[in-house]
Amino acid sequence: MNAATASLSLSHSGSALSANYSPSCISKSSNKQLNFLPSKTNLCLQKRISLSLSVHLSSSSDGARLVVEDDLHAFLQILPSDLRDRLQNDSKRGQLLEVILDLGRLPEARYLGEFGGKYLRSTEVSVEELEYAQSAVGEFGGDNRAGIEGTLHRISAIRSRKGAIVGLTCRVGRAVSGHIDMVYDLLHYGKSILFVGRPGVGKTTVMREIARVLSDEFQKRVVIVDTSNEIGGDGDIPHSAIGTARRMQVPEPSLQHKVMIEAVENHMPEVIIVDEIGTEAEAHACRSIAERGVMLIGTAHGEWLENIIKNPILSDLIGGVDTVTLGDEEARARRCQKSILERKAPPTFYFLIEMRERHYWVTHKTEKSVDTLLRGKTPLVEIRKRDDRFNVVVDRWKAYDRHDI
Repeated sequence: MNAATASLSLSHSGSALSANYSPSCISKSSNKQLNFLPSKTNLCLQKRISLSLSVHLSSSSDGARLVVEDDLHAFLQILPSDLRDRLQNDSKRGQLLEVILDLGRLPEARYLGEFGGKYLRSTEVSVEELEYAQSAVGEFGGDNRAGIEGTLHRISAIRSRKGAIVGLTCRVGRAVSGHIDMVYDLLHYGKSILFVGRPGVGKTTVMREIARVLSDEFQKRVVIVDTSNEIGGDGDIPHSAIGTARRMQVPEPSLQHKVMIEAVENHMPEVIIVDEIGTEAEAHACRSIAERGVMLIGTAHGEWLENIIKNPILSDLIGGVDTVTLGDEEARARRCQKSILERKAPPTFYFLIEMRERHYWVTHKTEKSVDTLLRGKTPLVEIRKRDDRFNVVVDRWKAYDRHDI
């Protein structure tokens, strides 16, 4: 299909934005021309895929596709041999999310899109099997996380009161090319974007591909502050999934905010990418970075915008919330109580995206949505989702409903 020039406008409470770009795939809804798959998203993928990688394609009839690299072979090597063989021959291994190894319990596999898990055998996990996995992975950091060098897999430990490892959560890390089309147009604005969503919905995966696209296609100076090596993978050499973006490792999770400031002061980035913003110091570091004109791409704990508004630590990311007392005349004019909530300052992140599911996102223009919610009204948002053929469909001017999916 020939590239066509498309325009996307994000309309919100009377304001509109627009950006032009040339995608390689045009998707149409019943009343609007929609877009997306960037022309360079899948360029030269074979150069980045070794023979040991598992590559999965999800294609639509008009050429849109997702390319998934999971390096499952390296992941299976840390598991007991019987579990390794069973998962290697599992028809659902492409959807494997994580393997749970808890001492004295049956090993369990969990899959994308499925509730609950599946037991992998009828005998319990032994101390020896946990020790084998631990030796295969290497040293765990202060956050009880480790990785497999050269891959994106994450291994998290559960310890006893004496410090011994009694459980492991072995999560499969995947590099997804083609997922960027859900947000590709917003990157053209050069505005900061905050992603929120429950664990496992794919926030880190999106961070990884955004880093690659901004560094390789947009030719931006991108620095990733990689606290647990989840974005760039374990080891000193970053995974190729982040493209030419640079990666700064964080020695201790509590030092993430300092490394963020160091990145700005020492390495002149145009874009900083940071995962799991969760402390007041990190929120203040984000504001400081944004005030210096640096584009921020980040994730935060929470499912909805309202979670961030009500969180006293993270509310600074959306401008902060303060109680204001109005005069009698002003309260009558507004037809409201004398004590109201108002946003204190401009939001650090211009856009906020709720990732309800991997392929169902709610996009807010942060300032407008926060102000509207604080007034007790319903903001207008943009719904981004994939249809049955993996084409991105965008519904604009939709009334915000946090329970909709």
